[in-house]
Amino acid sequence: MRKLLTTTALLALMLPLQGCLGVKIVDTGNRGIEVRFGKVEGAPLPEGMYFYNPFTTSIVEMATQTQKKESDLETYTKDIQQAKLHVVVNYNLDREHAGDMYREVGYDWENKLVQQAIEGSLKAVIGKWDAVDLIANRAKAQADIQANVASALAPHYVVVSNVQISNIDYTSEFEQAVEAKVKAIQEAEQAKNNTARVDEEAKQTVLRAKADAEAMQIKSQALSQNQNLVAYEAVQKWDGVMPVTMLGSTMPFINLGAAKQ
Repeated sequence: MRKLLTTTALLALMLPLQGCLGVKIVDTGNRGIEVRFGKVEGAPLPEGMYFYNPFTTSIVEMATQTQKKESDLETYTKDIQQAKLHVVVNYNLDREHAGDMYREVGYDWENKLVQQAIEGSLKAVIGKWDAVDLIANRAKAQADIQANVASALAPHYVVVSNVQISNIDYTSEFEQAVEAKVKAIQEAEQAKNNTARVDEEAKQTVLRAKADAEAMQIKSQALSQNQNLVAYEAVQKWDGVMPVTMLGSTMPFINLGAAKQ
């Protein structure tokens, strides 16, 4: 009976105390920052439920999971061409330093730090490239921007995991000029190829003519030196039909002296 009374008394005492306690649940992917009399106390609190004195203390949640920020930004290239870029940045707050971030920058650290770092890095990198070269070297420019953003945010305990440039747009006048230049280069290359083809065909024609001339010269020399070869050439050209009219007493291709023997 005495034990029952003691338990009841303790519960009776706790009920008023519970009414004076604050309860905070730190969600997954966040860290809780305990602030007592306006001062950050202790290490960041991991996910879970916490009781605190609401008259002296508060617990502020700081997101530490990966965040994605998309921005449409305008800047200028090295050759003073206006460029519009769509940039996507993935980043997260270092959970071990969530309290330091809250102490040094505040709860709205993303608005104060991230966009500024992205814009500054974009202008610094894009300003080093000519417009045409930037298109051909997007991957290199993208890597440089990521390195710059990461370097700018690292002192503030922000980790940059990825930067993507998904689009680069120039003015319509510049894009038309680029298209005209590309077309001119292609036409010049085609003309060069045609010239090379014509030159090669001419060389082949000269070689064939030279070969034919040399063959004719060799053949002519052979015929002049060998009468039997002359007769052989005549036989090669004869169509096998005996002439209807005979002039003189000679029979073509027949050596009568040889027949008598």
